[in-house]
Amino acid sequence: MAIGPLMLDLEGTSLCQADIRRLQHPATGGVILFSRNIDSLAQTRELIAAVRQLRPELILAIDQEGGRVQRIREGVTRLPPLARLGEQYQQNPDAALMQAANWGWLMASEMLALGLDISFAPVLDLECGRSAVIGDRSFHHSADTVTALAKAYISGMHDAGMAATVKHFPGHGWAEADSHVAIPLDERDELEIDALDMIPFKQLCGVYDAVMPAHVIYSRVDPQPAGFSSYWLQTVLRQRLGFNGVIFSDDLTMEGASVAGGFAQRAKRALDAGCDMVLVCNHHQGADEVLDFLAQDSRYVADQTRLKTMLARRMNTWEQLLADDRYGQIQLGMQTIA
Repeated sequence: MAIGPLMLDLEGTSLCQADIRRLQHPATGGVILFSRNIDSLAQTRELIAAVRQLRPELILAIDQEGGRVQRIREGVTRLPPLARLGEQYQQNPDAALMQAANWGWLMASEMLALGLDISFAPVLDLECGRSAVIGDRSFHHSADTVTALAKAYISGMHDAGMAATVKHFPGHGWAEADSHVAIPLDERDELEIDALDMIPFKQLCGVYDAVMPAHVIYSRVDPQPAGFSSYWLQTVLRQRLGFNGVIFSDDLTMEGASVAGGFAQRAKRALDAGCDMVLVCNHHQGADEVLDFLAQDSRYVADQTRLKTMLARRMNTWEQLLADDRYGQIQLGMQTIA
C-alpha cells in the first residue's frame, strides 16, 4: 500500500480495533507516538512492531527534542533542552559543536533502535525572550549560533541514519502566544523576519530533509498562518529557498490551526498550500473526518518519492546500540553539561 498524506496517533499502549481501522485506511501515511502510548521500552517496541506488521511502509514519528519535549523518558537518555548547547557555545564553540553532533546522534540512535523513523527535530526558532512555548527548546537567541549548532546536530542525526525535520518555519520565537491553545500573531514585516528568524532556514537549506511550518499568522505578509499559506510554503520555501524536501503540517488540532475551519477544511487548506503530509493528533474524531475527506477526494495523493526519504536509513537493534562504544561515551560526556 502507498504512503498516504495523513499522519495520526494511536489511542493507547497497544493497538485497538479503532487504531487498526485507521491504520488500514489508504489515506494514512504515518503514525506519531505520544507519552500516553509509552509504558516501557519493551511495550513500545512491541507497539511499533505491531504497526510495522500491519503497514510496513508507514512513517513512524515522535517528538524527542529533549527538555520539556521528550515523549519517551524511562529507559532512554534524559536529554537536556537544546538551550544548554547554546550556553556551552558561548564558552567553548568547538566543544559545543561536537556535543551537538553527539546529542543528535544519540537521540536519533535511540529512536531508531526502538523502530521509529524520525523525531521531529531540531527547532530552528530563535529564543527572543517572548515565546514561552519555545523558550529553552531553542538553541540560542543568535541566528548564527542556532545555524551552527543545528548544522552539527543534524549531522549527528544523519550519521545515525535519521532524516531531520526543522521547525517552525519561518520562525515562532517572536510570537508570544502558544499555538497549542491560541492563535499567535507576528506583526513584523517580511524584511525583519528574513533578516533574523529566516537565517537558519536559509543557511541550512539542503542540509535538513523536512520542514514543519508554524501555526503563526505573520500579518504583514499573509493573513493565513504559515502552514496554510502558499506564499510561505511555495513562493518562499520552495521557490526562493529552493527546498525540495518534505513539508509536514504542524498538528491541525492545535488552536493555531482553527482559523482554517473544521478538520477536513484544515487538511484541505494545508495540502493545497503545499504540505506533503498533515498531522491530526489527539482528536480521533478529527482524524476520522480527515480520512473520510481524503477518501472522497482523489486529488490528494502523497508524493511517494519525497516521503520515502523520511524512512529510517539505518536501524540497529536496541541490543546493538547498548553494545556501541560511542553510545556509552556520549552518555558519559553528557553528564558534564546536563
